[in-house]
Amino acid sequence: MRRLAILLLLISGCSDDPCQGVSGTCIGLTEGASATDVQTALIKITPGGTVAFGEGTFHLQTDLSLTVNDVTIQGAGMDKTVLSFKGQTSGAQGLLVTASGFTIQDIAIEDTPGDALKIEGGTGITIERTRVEWTGGPNETNGSYGLYPVQCKNVLIESSVVKGASDAGIYVGQSDIIVVRNNRAELNVAGIEIENSTNADVHDNTATKNTGGILVFNLPGLQVENGAITRVFHNEVFDNNTVNFAPVGNIVGLVPTGTGMAILAAHQVEIFNNNIHDHKSVNFGVISYVPTGKVVDDPTYDQYPTAISVHDNTMSGVSDMPTGMLGALLISAIGEIMPNGPFIVPDIAWDGVLDPNRTYTDADRICIQNNGDADFINLAWPLNMGDLPSLDMTSHDCTLAALPEVVLP
Repeated sequence: MRRLAILLLLISGCSDDPCQGVSGTCIGLTEGASATDVQTALIKITPGGTVAFGEGTFHLQTDLSLTVNDVTIQGAGMDKTVLSFKGQTSGAQGLLVTASGFTIQDIAIEDTPGDALKIEGGTGITIERTRVEWTGGPNETNGSYGLYPVQCKNVLIESSVVKGASDAGIYVGQSDIIVVRNNRAELNVAGIEIENSTNADVHDNTATKNTGGILVFNLPGLQVENGAITRVFHNEVFDNNTVNFAPVGNIVGLVPTGTGMAILAAHQVEIFNNNIHDHKSVNFGVISYVPTGKVVDDPTYDQYPTAISVHDNTMSGVSDMPTGMLGALLISAIGEIMPNGPFIVPDIAWDGVLDPNRTYTDADRICIQNNGDADFINLAWPLNMGDLPSLDMTSHDCTLAALPEVVLP
């Protein structure tokens, strides 16, 4: 009977040895390994070691966990080695990592009922050439998050692919010192999301066919609050018009179908040199937490976006089918300005909400410059407060200091 072998890298020279070419301690797993075999390897591996998977599909019925520091998980390629959780019957996610110095590369994780890869509380996290996919396409029963580092430091996510997450494909939350580059996010509710985090660079990614392409959010009630210093640049963000399929009650369920980029209550964000086009609701939105209508019980949460710089981007593609909460604001505001039409949504929308208790300085401004022929609307929410919506961008013709590059140690 054909049976998995768990190979300690004391065996070498075999062409199908997953550990071939790996230096240091290695445990190799070949196709046919059970979830028990895999979990045993993740327990027995020593710091500095590698758990290597050969080519093939590994059918896993339970979730996996790793608690050992300085471990690498690797496969033979993200289209050659698949950890399939399609038949999973127990566990909250696919793989949970609570360790530092973690690397995963050249592997795929498919069809987890919960989050695919969650990494919690680690320092020195590298995710590269990793594919996460829900193979049945967009569905609210898919797992929430694909690649999901939370409360981590020194995070690199690169050259990876995520498809089908019912919340965010690539999500980094409550973390510090982050680089997300050269990835593809497709058919998720949110393609890429940076939430309540500091010092993040998001660049050279492609986000398409999601509900919303790239989001920078700050939310209340989390252990790490009021994230800041995020640069989003050199990304291709287009045709993010997949109908929002987030489960009822999720905050990402408020993202309008057809959103290119959105900033929610974020601070010190620089958006530049991106190509954003063909979105049914809006190419770029800046909103506070106020229009969500949700009660904020967190006294330290700052729900108003500040220090936002949007410059040197290319935006195109007429938006004329806005949906959701932001869509309703757009429809109301545009109807107020142009009651006789035509109904065309400007590229850049700001809800117009200011903190009544803040004395704003020049450093707090929302600055918009050099975005080609991109147009703008101040939604002046709520309309019953006397201010009128405006298409005048003059007050946003300003410049903020460039944010620093994120450098991983």
